[in-house]
Parts: sequence; C-alpha cells; structure tokens
Amino acid sequence: MEKKTLVLGASLNPSRYSNIAIKRLSSYKQPTVAVGLKKGEVSGVAITNEQQDFDDVHTVTLYLNPQRQKEYYDYILSLQPERVIFNPGTENPELYDLLRKNNIEIEVACTLVMLSTNQY
Repeated sequence: MEKKTLVLGASLNPSRYSNIAIKRLSSYKQPTVAVGLKKGEVSGVAITNEQQDFDDVHTVTLYLNPQRQKEYYDYILSLQPERVIFNPGTENPELYDLLRKNNIEIEVACTLVMLSTNQY
C-alpha cells in the first residue's frame, strides 16, 4: 500500500539518515515529499525549505531534534497525517501529547528499519 510520506528535516548530505530515508522510500515506491533547510533534490524527490500544504500525507517521518520540532507543530497538525514516526533522537513527549489529542498515531521507531522489515 502506498503511504505518501513527508520527510521533515530532509538533508542534501548523503551521509544523513533523512537523505538515506528519501532514497529508500523512493526505492520502495512510496510517494515522498520533503522539507529541509536547503532546497534541492534527492532521488527525484524535491526538497523544499517552505512549509508547503501537501495533500494526502499519510506519514510524517521526523529527522529534527525536539527543539527544532516546535516550529513545525502547527504545520504537522495542518497536514492531518495518519501517523508520525519519531526516528532515533527525535523523541518528544510534548509533541506525542499534541498528536494524541488530534488522533494521530505515534511510532517511536526507525523508518529505515520499518521499511527493511516490511513494517512500514
């Protein structure tokens, strides 16, 4: 099943996990959009540096530390995703509470592992 995914905290640096996640999501044929600090492209996925109103986002996968997430709280909620994945280092109880109040599923997991074990 296709699950349109927003990679939030996307990087153009090939050694960053967000960059690897974009490549892996693309290889698994998952529709992918990305927001990061710098505009660019990874595996045919455009990275924007603006909080765009993407349609039909199923999953937001986070690659931002909790302090950097604060400015995206309203943005994440506005997209009305079905779930948010908190990758290692992004755990944030404050955002968990906000998401739960809005009936959004929380996964504290690694997107890369979820994809490789068919749990995505």
